[in-house]
Amino acid sequence: MAKYLRTSSISAELENLIRDAKKKLYIISPYLKLSDNVKELLNDKEREKVEVRIVFGKQELAPAEMGYLEELKYVRLYFSKNLHAKCYLNEDKMIISSMNLYEFSQQNNREMGILIDTANEQDKQVYDDASKDIDSIIHNSEDFSYAKVPQKRSPQIKTEEKTKSSYSKSKLLRTKELSQETGISSRKINSWFVENKLMYKKEEEWYTTLKGKAQGGVEKDGFYGQEVLWPEEIAAEINE
Repeated sequence: MAKYLRTSSISAELENLIRDAKKKLYIISPYLKLSDNVKELLNDKEREKVEVRIVFGKQELAPAEMGYLEELKYVRLYFSKNLHAKCYLNEDKMIISSMNLYEFSQQNNREMGILIDTANEQDKQVYDDASKDIDSIIHNSEDFSYAKVPQKRSPQIKTEEKTKSSYSKSKLLRTKELSQETGISSRKINSWFVENKLMYKKEEEWYTTLKGKAQGGVEKDGFYGQEVLWPEEIAAEINE
């Protein structure tokens, strides 16, 4: 049956959970700042080619953390705006806890958690039910990862030669879909639009500039607030 964990036990069991992962490792934590021990364990998982999925809920992820994680080939990063859950699992065990994967929390906070082990028959249904929720969280999150497989590129098009009318029949794509098309993280795609003065952010919502509208950008209410959709041809410009 499930085992109760105190702060120090959570940290110890979490390291064991990461170390023992052979096929998959999911890390769900709103705040993310990795200790040296956790980084070493993730490096081991990279070498062992374990599928790692990390969902965080604070877009202000430190550049050093983002840079480190994006360099790991078998890690995929997801951003979930309303995430408050903290859950960690491999193919056999799961920890549901109050503790973020944040070094300060592990060293200074008083935390509580539960260890679920599918080796115990009573725990299997709890593990399965929580796993379904995690799948839903990931499905509805923004993919911040780099695609590791080279993507087929569309014919190159000069942005300045395109007008809104020439995009009128184009398929419109969200940032996440452009990320999948180009192999570039959603965060960097958004930065590209901002740097090229096509889009800007105000109070957590995205807006097109006049230049962006001329290139076919369309504002639309999305799951997490207003977003901007773009003609699929613009993927070639992002990829240059």
